Amino acid sequence: MRKTALALAVACLTSPALAEGERAGDFDYYVLSLSWSSAWCVLEGDARRDPQCDAGRGLTWVLHGLWPQHEDGWPSYCRTGERDPTRAETAAMADVMGGAGPAFYQWKKHGRCSGLDPAGYFATARRALDSITLPPVFGRVTRDLTLPASVVEDAFLDANPGLAPDQITVTCKAGLVQEVRICLTKDLDPRRCGADTIRDCRLPDAVLEAPR
Repeated sequence: MRKTALALAVACLTSPALAEGERAGDFDYYVLSLSWSSAWCVLEGDARRDPQCDAGRGLTWVLHGLWPQHEDGWPSYCRTGERDPTRAETAAMADVMGGAGPAFYQWKKHGRCSGLDPAGYFATARRALDSITLPPVFGRVTRDLTLPASVVEDAFLDANPGLAPDQITVTCKAGLVQEVRICLTKDLDPRRCGADTIRDCRLPDAVLEAPR
């Protein structure tokens, strides 16, 4: 039923954070955040004239970030003795993050909290992304879709048999499908999300923006 719901839709086309500045490496699990690129462009990127939103890029799910998380709340802008990434290191993440700017921002806000150096953090983020199968049906979206947000989650569950419903959540903003968030252990195995992370979008008519 899950696979059928999204396939039919495509066929119709033909918690508050804790105080900032915590100690690096002190967290319980990761949240792998995947943004639907077109939604991010509508909500933020277009106003910035971000290159991620240029016509013809065809981006679907991009790596928003890998976020260290507490069972309740999350650290940010942590204190660390590690250096910031070089321009080359952030540029090397553009293929999965849409650009170098988002890579540096994610390091600054979340990567410093991992206790890893930039190379280690970005490599871990890539491994986390590689551990998840992106449902191929999203690559066939060519026009805006209106659908229950739960259909997006179901597509990820179908494509990832080892993933359980309490290990993934879909978020919406301004009526748009915004992100898929998957909870992972420090070893990057799926695990149950904390109560403040499980906030499924329940819109029956969420909009999945067509890729640019």
